[in-house]
Amino acid sequence: MPDIPMLRRILREHRRIAVVGLSADWYRPSFFAAKYMQSHGYQIIPVNPRHREILGATSYPDLAAAADAAGPVDIVDVFRRPDSAPPLAREAAAIGAKVLWLQLGIVSAEAAQIAAAAGLEVVMDRCVKIEHARLFGGLNFVGVNTRVISAHRHKIVAN
Repeated sequence: MPDIPMLRRILREHRRIAVVGLSADWYRPSFFAAKYMQSHGYQIIPVNPRHREILGATSYPDLAAAADAAGPVDIVDVFRRPDSAPPLAREAAAIGAKVLWLQLGIVSAEAAQIAAAAGLEVVMDRCVKIEHARLFGGLNFVGVNTRVISAHRHKIVAN
């Protein structure tokens, strides 16, 4: 499992994310996560054969087409069922991606083994949006954003 420094480094160093299974529906988790990452300066490369464009970017039928047309991909972010992960790990390796990121609920030891053997870093069962918000100050509640995550309790001063 990745640790906090690894997640922080991945999200700091890698800015081009191919989102496999990105939905064009605003209420789907993939759309919400991709829009959040896009609004934080990441380039989103949609991979969904059913759409021509998502979030203002051309959508591609597969990772190979995305890499050919849009250029290098750093992170392959997977919003597909676990049984789709091993072939996607092979595709991610073939296009020279650096990270295979499987979203919440997606765990595949086979995909992790394929990706790791090809030199990719692997993140499983984690949301890229949640991790970014947690590590870089994007968590908020009712419009309040402290930009600080800490396990230390703050001393409350009585009036």
